[in-house]
Amino acid sequence: MNAKDIEETLLRTAELLSGSSEEEQRMKPCNGAMYPSVDAIKEIISIVKAVVFPDFFDGGYSNMKFRGHSIGVNVEKLHSRLSSEISKAICFDSDLIRSECGDRSSSLAGGFIRDLPEIKRLLLTDVTAIFNNDPAADNFAEVVLSYPAINAMTHYRTAHSLHKLGIPILPRVITELAHSLTGIDINPGAEIGEYFAIDHGTGVVIGETAIVGNHVTLYQGVTLGAKNFSYDNEGHPVNIPRHPIIEDNVTVYSNSSILGRIIVGHDSVIGGNIWLTHSVPPESRILQRKAIDTAFTDGLGI
Repeated sequence: MNAKDIEETLLRTAELLSGSSEEEQRMKPCNGAMYPSVDAIKEIISIVKAVVFPDFFDGGYSNMKFRGHSIGVNVEKLHSRLSSEISKAICFDSDLIRSECGDRSSSLAGGFIRDLPEIKRLLLTDVTAIFNNDPAADNFAEVVLSYPAINAMTHYRTAHSLHKLGIPILPRVITELAHSLTGIDINPGAEIGEYFAIDHGTGVVIGETAIVGNHVTLYQGVTLGAKNFSYDNEGHPVNIPRHPIIEDNVTVYSNSSILGRIIVGHDSVIGGNIWLTHSVPPESRILQRKAIDTAFTDGLGI
């Protein structure tokens, strides 16, 4: 292309891209609201980390007075940033005008701030559970700084709090950020108790209506998913409880899939590579059948 052709191509492409398709129109807020900012949501998570784990993610302060001041500044900043993004999310998901969204968002952000001590308590139980379940962990600090499960659970417990407050969009963005970073996919609607441990973590999936008790351990590749969906008269999936209930003190080993609204009783162990679609009583031991040792010749059987 010569210079004139390049210029015409650029202008024509810009003209085509600036048009709004029918699909794009369906994604736009009806009241002209702004989309939530993914970059701002990332900043919110960074501030949450600095508040919950202040000695790790805010530089650390040996003097408790300075530490308290730093946390106070971050809490105030968190409320401001979160209020702004909640306002966008509410306006995006409703017919409210911007001033009404702003009034609600400040109160909802305050509700999240009120939840922060409990979020911190739960995350510290998760750190403890991971340390106690992994002989490769040398100390608690290593778990906080390097383990993907703690990163994922910080995102999840933040998102779950926002989800319970009825805030749209933001919880899902937060957990999908963790999914991208860690390979751990936890829907913000899932309910997860204290002392929750994920070992390695890659490929773990926990669905929206899953309920996970206390002192539960999952290994990599575990799916707590739905077996099938119910549909309404128009063919759309109906959002009803469809994921498993995992009771207290359960361990699920790698690459097992537990599907449907079933119950895994407390103190059970689910071995690796299991496909489980029925409830099992407390203290169950579900293991894979003995492998069949068969020889193949010239690729037969593959």
